[in-house]
Amino acid sequence: MSRDPLIVGNIVGDIVDYFDASARLRVLYSNREITNGSELRPSHLVNQPTVQITGLSRSLYTLVMIDPDAPSPSDPSEREYLHWLVTDIPEGGDMSRGTEVVAYESPRPTAGIHRYAFVVFRQTMQQVIYAPGWRANFNTRDFVAFYSLGAPAAAAYFNCQKEGSCGGRRYR
Repeated sequence: MSRDPLIVGNIVGDIVDYFDASARLRVLYSNREITNGSELRPSHLVNQPTVQITGLSRSLYTLVMIDPDAPSPSDPSEREYLHWLVTDIPEGGDMSRGTEVVAYESPRPTAGIHRYAFVVFRQTMQQVIYAPGWRANFNTRDFVAFYSLGAPAAAAYFNCQKEGSCGGRRYR
């Protein structure tokens, strides 16, 4: 049985296939670094996070942030909900030098405990990537195939539920 938190949390499987990380991803909300599976409150997620990508020198990266549990974990009919899409991020992670294709939308879960995943892909070249016409039912695998991005370079996720809710994620 795997202890990889991306497998335990079903990020690998629900969103992406298994991959060997080739970059390091750090995501910070108000200077608090997320760890895989950590619990954050919606009130802490209002502002877009700081993202740092350390990988191959002079590489460009694409970042997607998605919610695979929208609108609720028991009925994820809008899986995957796209919260953010940034392309052409230079190695070193200066997001301001990347191209924001879909603006950051802060998590606002209404029911249950949601997983929010950041997945990074190394680009083989700078390319024009178009915004999808919708956020709901975004498909990371289809997006990656369409733009020939290949396997993920890194990923991270956190859990979030409606402010004031209680309970914890239960794994099978």
